[in-house]
Amino acid sequence: MTETVNGKSSEPKAAIELRGITKKFGAVVANNNIDLSVRRGEILALLGENGSGKTTLMNMLSGIYHPDSGSVFIDGNRVVINSPEDAKKLGIGMIHQHFKLVEVLTAADNIAMGADERSLFLTRKRFEKTSEICKKYGLNVDMEKYVYNMSVSEKQSLEIAKVLYYGARILILDEPTAVLTPQETKHLFEILRSMRDQGCAIIIITHKLNEVLEISDRVTILRKGESVATVETKNTNATELTELMVGRKVSLEIERPKVKVGANLLHVHHLTIESCDGVEVISNVSFDLSEGEILGVAGIAGSGQKELCEAIAGLHPIKKGAILYKDENIERKTPRELIQLGISMSFIPEDRLGMGLAASLDITDNMMLKNYSQNGRTPFVDRKTAADTAGRVVDSLEIVTPSINTPVRRLSGGNVQKVLLGREIEANPKVLITAYPVRGLDINSSYTIYNQLNKQKQNGAGILFIGEDLDVMLELCDRIMVLCQGRVSGIVKASETTKEQLGLMMTQVSESEVEKNAG
Repeated sequence: MTETVNGKSSEPKAAIELRGITKKFGAVVANNNIDLSVRRGEILALLGENGSGKTTLMNMLSGIYHPDSGSVFIDGNRVVINSPEDAKKLGIGMIHQHFKLVEVLTAADNIAMGADERSLFLTRKRFEKTSEICKKYGLNVDMEKYVYNMSVSEKQSLEIAKVLYYGARILILDEPTAVLTPQETKHLFEILRSMRDQGCAIIIITHKLNEVLEISDRVTILRKGESVATVETKNTNATELTELMVGRKVSLEIERPKVKVGANLLHVHHLTIESCDGVEVISNVSFDLSEGEILGVAGIAGSGQKELCEAIAGLHPIKKGAILYKDENIERKTPRELIQLGISMSFIPEDRLGMGLAASLDITDNMMLKNYSQNGRTPFVDRKTAADTAGRVVDSLEIVTPSINTPVRRLSGGNVQKVLLGREIEANPKVLITAYPVRGLDINSSYTIYNQLNKQKQNGAGILFIGEDLDVMLELCDRIMVLCQGRVSGIVKASETTKEQLGLMMTQVSESEVEKNAG
């Protein structure tokens, strides 16, 4: 399994060293001759645009893929990693953006499932070992708590505790702060610094430059499958990192154009929504959305954002309350009925390929899905108009694709999102509902989407923007509504609040707001 490398210098050996790593998928070169190293007691940030090869590279380190050429060294020894089990034995643990936990089991059971010991129960020895790990690194995990009752930050702490229990001393975290509040992010960083100080080697994949500058010691930048630079974090800044990622200068300022707010477009009045299993996920929520306004919706994951969007778009039933579009009550109207009423509304869902687009269809056919039912009963469809629309969307949003006839499942996440956004804004909606439109997207793609949203705002649209990056929301939105456990904890002007204030509102509902909503 291992091969000692001779002739090394007296410098401290790297915990991880990748030399000349190349990985191809058919004609596509995902990684080309990449060199990368991480030392013990170091946090390395891995940056790059969507499709730059970050995930592929880390998947080879965690045993999901195997390189076509190149070598991997752990603590100076050459190793071959053919499976996640090989990676685990080498002390490598990867914490994915989407947690790999069994919701109906306790924290203890989730850890026991992957342990090498034969017993499926948390013995006293295991309990003591887990408790010792949690205490050592400052992890707050209740081993008897069921995963479905945990917050996002608790689940993430459990994932960390799990890989540490298995003996990991090299950790890879993929977008670890994507759905955390500022307070939860601060706590996570404290844990990571503690792990670093105790000799762990940590790699973080993230698109948030402010967090890269705060938590990392060094940064490796990938561009188009190649490593273009590794820099000391203390000697760089966000502008330089962006330029290295994109290959050109990019402005990091999000404009908030001043637009005269027009008539009220959407009025949500005392809305209550239940989930499929009868749990109340939105409770007595009221707000307005006007022409020329971007209203942000902030909240920790599971605060009812998804159900709120789907209810307004006619995709989720409501228990009580009213949704008014201008003076028209659209409560319990299906999407087709909304179109037949002439209501100009577009919805960009969180699930791009599940609800938004048909993965197996090409860009042109996905453009047709928006108004396919309007063709009547004729067997002929207007594909030429759809192709023209697809061409405009590809050009205006700089979508990287071989052609408009390429199935969207073959595109990167950022380009898939651009296809979906482009199709919806081509309809020139008066109300645009968008859920996490830049989740997992690189900075260049993200700013393209921010610009498109601002154009719609200037055209008089009202935009409901469900987001997770509070820094972005404070710059982009005009007002921000904060949800906590399905209730409104406040609606504030973005220009008059701070990220810390939003974070506190995301975790508690004030009594005044409860009384206001009940009134």
